[in-house]
Amino acid sequence: MKKIKVNLGKNSYDILICSDELDKLGPCLKRLNIGKDAVIVTNPGIKKLFGAKIKKALVPSGFNVRFETVPDGERAKSEKECLRLLNNISGFDTQRRVFIIALGGGVVGDLAGFTASIYKRGIPYVQVPTTLLGQVDSAIGGKTAIDLSAGKNLVGAFYQPKLVFSDTSFLKSLPEKELASGLAEVIKYGIIKSPGLFSFIEKNYAAILNRDKKCLNRIVYECSLIKAGFIEKDEMDNKNVRVMLNLGHTIGHAIEAAANYRRSYNHGQAVVLGMLSSIYIAEKIGLMTEKVSRRIKNTIKNIGLPDKLKNVSLKNILSAQSRDKKFIHGKNRFVLPAGIGRVIVKEGIPVRLVKEAIENLYESKKR
Repeated sequence: MKKIKVNLGKNSYDILICSDELDKLGPCLKRLNIGKDAVIVTNPGIKKLFGAKIKKALVPSGFNVRFETVPDGERAKSEKECLRLLNNISGFDTQRRVFIIALGGGVVGDLAGFTASIYKRGIPYVQVPTTLLGQVDSAIGGKTAIDLSAGKNLVGAFYQPKLVFSDTSFLKSLPEKELASGLAEVIKYGIIKSPGLFSFIEKNYAAILNRDKKCLNRIVYECSLIKAGFIEKDEMDNKNVRVMLNLGHTIGHAIEAAANYRRSYNHGQAVVLGMLSSIYIAEKIGLMTEKVSRRIKNTIKNIGLPDKLKNVSLKNILSAQSRDKKFIHGKNRFVLPAGIGRVIVKEGIPVRLVKEAIENLYESKKR
């Protein structure tokens, strides 16, 4: 088991990375002394796969366990689900020693974390991510939120977990589409910070897709280390440091919103399309060469991630993008790659160029 310390003063916590060591979760939580009553927020599929194992890992350490299931997919991050969860937790919270475990991917983590942040003005929560995307990205950093009809993650809070427990054995049962989706965020980390990580993905994508244990442990560790570094420098995302983690997310979130969060494009797929838009803009303004661009596009293609967009209206994407919370001083703000291992933040990209970059994603001229 490897440990990464996220140093945030009183909000500090550990990220534990392991494989087939779920039995250690109970003792780890007991040492934290965060309560005895564990509310495990998850979806039906994850509960079916891992619910019994999680309960078996917790009960011997003296924990009372209650499962709260939420719908699969982005629709779980709604006001309705959040209020239902709050009411159900209040019924379980009889001894005032309740805490939340987020067991699932990014959606479950966002909802569970936000619920923890507002129940009784804040109760402890723990992230146990079961997807690659969760383990390398969304479970780390304390960004919690639910969606509104106007856009994704518009109601949220910065609220750090007490522990992130990333067991890569969860990934054995992950559908190939979801594994590839997580690799979108791994590619992102390579582009923004680590040429070595990007090269590793280029050379070992087949082994990663085959769920090679050593490869998975390495990429989860390296991505967690990179993200921890950003969080330590900019916990509240107000120092223009953490913003670099948003590579691909400006257009990516707009694609998700324009598709009404249907299964057409999951988060990782939308982020990859957003990254391709950012690469297009970067090439057009002279930040990136065609040779480097081709390396990234080939890696995306080899992993099986989409490089074209269909069945989503350009008008709706542009409308959603215009409401993006990453706007600052009335100007759009994009994270643009300036090579592999370096990005810059650029404000005020001409709307014409943004539209052109999105248009370039479509398979045909028809919108």
